[in-house]
Amino acid sequence: MRGLTPLTVLLGPNGSGKSTLFDVFGFLSEALRGGLRPAWDKRGRMKELRSRESSGPISFEIKYRERPNTPIITYFLELGEEKNRPVVQRETLRWHRGSTGKPFTFLSFEEGKGQVVSGELPEEDDQRRDAELASSELLAVSTLGQLAENPRVVALREFIEGWYLSYLSSADTRGIPDSGPIERLSPTGDNLPNVVQYLRESHPDRLDEILSTLSDRVPRLDKVTAEPLADGRLLLRIKDAPFSEPFLARFASDGTLKMLSYLILLYDPNPLPLLGIEEPENYLHPRLLYGLAEECRKISSSSQVFVSSHSPFFVDALRPNELWALERDGDGYTQAIRASDMPHVASFMQEGAQLGSLWMEGHLTAGDPLRNARIDQVSRA
Repeated sequence: MRGLTPLTVLLGPNGSGKSTLFDVFGFLSEALRGGLRPAWDKRGRMKELRSRESSGPISFEIKYRERPNTPIITYFLELGEEKNRPVVQRETLRWHRGSTGKPFTFLSFEEGKGQVVSGELPEEDDQRRDAELASSELLAVSTLGQLAENPRVVALREFIEGWYLSYLSSADTRGIPDSGPIERLSPTGDNLPNVVQYLRESHPDRLDEILSTLSDRVPRLDKVTAEPLADGRLLLRIKDAPFSEPFLARFASDGTLKMLSYLILLYDPNPLPLLGIEEPENYLHPRLLYGLAEECRKISSSSQVFVSSHSPFFVDALRPNELWALERDGDGYTQAIRASDMPHVASFMQEGAQLGSLWMEGHLTAGDPLRNARIDQVSRA
């Protein structure tokens, strides 16, 4: 997928690879935060990480910028397997700083041994330093990214470790956790009361902004509070107007808790470098989805946002270059096609059409599970 926009939305049939693509980010982030082996074991090892019925190593290549108008840096990682354990066969970092010449590799490792060029702006003529990791299971970016002498490697480690994938569960948000402020929502949302407590104590204006937006989306909602209990736990309460007494959050609707959680993510005082949200339409009223999509685009100036969706109401708010349709080809591999590259989409939208409507009417050339059936029916008519 080339030329990704700050907001990128994936649509496609069930089984087309949306969740797998999300888990690329999850796997890399977990491998840097907690180690390659746990992330590898969690996913069923190499057998499940590889494409079906394939063999050999797997590889990842990510091109990124640290800031706007800075050079593109390419991170490449190739993983193999030896004696039922993961092996980092090759890991490189390179960039192309000038307008001419070949890219310069400033970190290169194979099976735990390699070289790195330190400094703020590594150059071809700078001294290369040999290094050896304690194990071929270790990622050089994780190990060397903890040393201040390697600022470009540090930046990549912090970038990847900061990726956040949301797997919010309304059931988990209804829990009563131990009291104590927590800065960031967990992937499942089970610490929602703690984050509300943190925002009230440290960023009250931001919490008021979140609750004001929430009250615009949830009729009659008046207030959300996190109240410590005598036994050390934390209780989330919600108050509706015109009633004077709040009720427990566990009696709130799934949609209310989901919307509150999404707004907390989107209005984070310390924006995440990358935010992934799977199927935000679940439990939300369709008319709320257009606004949610616009809010995702609004924060994409500071956070890169990836969303997967099955909702035409969410897709209606998108631009053609923000939407990618996924589908599997005849060999079983996922192909990603941008809506802006599909025939007639641009001309339809110039006439006032919206992407969600084009999708539901069968005008997108990928991402529709019934597209082939629809074509067959027309040809027989």
